[in-house]
Amino acid sequence: MAYPVLVLVAALCALLVAAGEAREEEAAVGASAFRSRATDPNMEVKFDFSPFLIQYKSGRVQRFMGTAFVPPSLDARTGVASKDVVVDEGTGLRARIYRPSRRAVVGGGGGRLPVLVYFHGGAFVVESAFDPVYHGYLNALTARAGVVAVSVNYRLAPEHPLPAAYDDAWAALSWVLENARPGAGGGEPWLSKHGDASRLFLAGDSAGGNIAHNLAMRAGQQGGAAARAAIRGVALLDPYFLGRYVSPGAERAWGFICAGRYGTGHPYVNPAEALPAAAWRALPPPRVLMTVSGQDRLGPFQRAYVDALLGSGWRGEARLYVTPGEGHCYFLNNLASPKAAMHMATLAAFINGS
Repeated sequence: MAYPVLVLVAALCALLVAAGEAREEEAAVGASAFRSRATDPNMEVKFDFSPFLIQYKSGRVQRFMGTAFVPPSLDARTGVASKDVVVDEGTGLRARIYRPSRRAVVGGGGGRLPVLVYFHGGAFVVESAFDPVYHGYLNALTARAGVVAVSVNYRLAPEHPLPAAYDDAWAALSWVLENARPGAGGGEPWLSKHGDASRLFLAGDSAGGNIAHNLAMRAGQQGGAAARAAIRGVALLDPYFLGRYVSPGAERAWGFICAGRYGTGHPYVNPAEALPAAAWRALPPPRVLMTVSGQDRLGPFQRAYVDALLGSGWRGEARLYVTPGEGHCYFLNNLASPKAAMHMATLAAFINGS
């Protein structure tokens, strides 16, 4: 009777050995695959900028947000029409233009409306002027403020690190000023027929606010009398500014955005500490609006901006608008919420001079 038992035990042992060998083989295959991934430059992580993106050593960039596209349209709710234009064929720079309803255009003084040049946010690395969130926001803002809006689709890092976005902003401003001239032959008709180039406003949220600030500074230094006179105001909506001493993560992120060209003490990202008073006094617009969300970690840098501007001897008017209890750029979503509606009303009033 022992013999069958021994046979059974031997069979079980053989099965266990075979299973162990199979597991070892699977483990070896898995380890080989892991090593393959670890040495594959298309899978090796170069920089993890979560939750926005990951860049791999091959240069491939995987974005996790801000990649959706919505086409231009006639918005049924606001009556705002939009269309896409090419600003610079060489760089591929494009923009989306928004025109309010025909009744609003006719109601504007002589049919001419303020021109708003807007820059979207997204840490310089995600989002676009064609994203559904920004399309909805610009539709609502165009209707509320009664403007012709130009939403600029600037190039993103890391494929195009700073100063590419700043250069695109400069190209967009030059294009707007050229096309908003009355009777501009062959120009953009929504600007030449309906835009008032003498009432030009720059605005942007987060990274876009940073871009709007740096564009205004460049206009003051290089833009000539026409550009300086045209810019009537700059609205910085929860803008992306830093200080000289920030967390290591924030420092690494900024280095990634600009490919290590500028430190966190550079005027591009730290104007409050880095800009001399004379540079502040050259800021061309007579009015600046700074909005700060109460729970935004960038709030101290945004407030320091206003303090530095007012302390420089700049002769314009600066307003600080604070929304308690809200996080960074809360106003882009849920536009009908009371706080977001008040934020937009404040921006619209700023543009219309009240």
